[in-house]
Amino acid sequence: MLKDNTNPLEKIKPWKIILPVFIGLIVSLWLLLREFNLEAYRNIHWTMQASLWIFLAVICMIIRDVAYMYRIRVLTNYDLSWRRSFPVIMLWEFASAITPTMIGGTAVAFFIINKEKINMGRSIAVVLTTAFLDELFFILLVPVVFVLAGTDNLFSSLDPQNFQQITLFGKGLMYTFWTGYSILLIYTLLVAYAIFINPRAVKWLLLRLFSIPFLRKWRERAHYTGNDLITASREMRNQSFLFWIKSFGATLFSWTARYMVVNCIIMAFMVNGLLENAIIYARQLVMWIIMLVTPTPGASGVAELLFKQLLSEFIPEQISPSVALLWRVISYYPYLFIGAILLPRWIRRWMKNKS
Repeated sequence: MLKDNTNPLEKIKPWKIILPVFIGLIVSLWLLLREFNLEAYRNIHWTMQASLWIFLAVICMIIRDVAYMYRIRVLTNYDLSWRRSFPVIMLWEFASAITPTMIGGTAVAFFIINKEKINMGRSIAVVLTTAFLDELFFILLVPVVFVLAGTDNLFSSLDPQNFQQITLFGKGLMYTFWTGYSILLIYTLLVAYAIFINPRAVKWLLLRLFSIPFLRKWRERAHYTGNDLITASREMRNQSFLFWIKSFGATLFSWTARYMVVNCIIMAFMVNGLLENAIIYARQLVMWIIMLVTPTPGASGVAELLFKQLLSEFIPEQISPSVALLWRVISYYPYLFIGAILLPRWIRRWMKNKS
């Protein structure tokens, strides 16, 4: 839990905004030069249909953000207006974009929501419930898309002759994915048990776990996490069924739209059938679980490499680095620029209200 006079936004330096852009562009440029083929670019014929698919990709990002804004309004019992929810979501995404994916913008989110005149207990509950809903969506979606797309299609090339591609992202990637999925599943079940049944038991379990010698240095953080779970449970366990339908429905819309961005971009360059689009969508789940544990801010560099590794067979291989860069330009870089613009104004408004 944050102290009331602590402002994590003040720790954001300009280099933290520039770094992910620099890493992403360097990796994109390296891939572009390595794969560059002038003839492949000459064969691209930009059409109205291609423009429409790119426009739909941008619309998907807008849907994602509007769904996030609606969800946070529901979770705060509509204490946040549409106007106030916009900077909250944008700054939250901005903080996530400049920190390693495994850390995210949690500390900033607590602070921002609380300073929007939402009490600390509700702020903690909103952030933890948001994380729980996001992970619940992922946990439930994986079995569905794996059945529809076929597990074999997710960890090997669709071309059985392409042995090198199969070797590159075969069993190793599959084991990494299922390990990450298992950890997320256990974590989600623990959070669900804490919120809806017995948070004190989960806190006790965390303290016992972090009493192990090599984990002991994180015991204090585990103590605060346990307290936060108790607070979240107190705020959320008695909410109505409709409350959860609205919250999870918004989560479903936001994540579905987020993943459809890649499908729309790829369709702008090469028409793929229903099965191929299902595989493209499903492979993004594999990408996400790996991006979740990357040390670079916003998974910069890693995201572009994963795109090339997992999705290049659905587009002309020579242009896949450019398409990956376009994906990041639409789905990632805007949060850096919007956040950099909103941040000084939001801090000035907070300081003015504080005085």
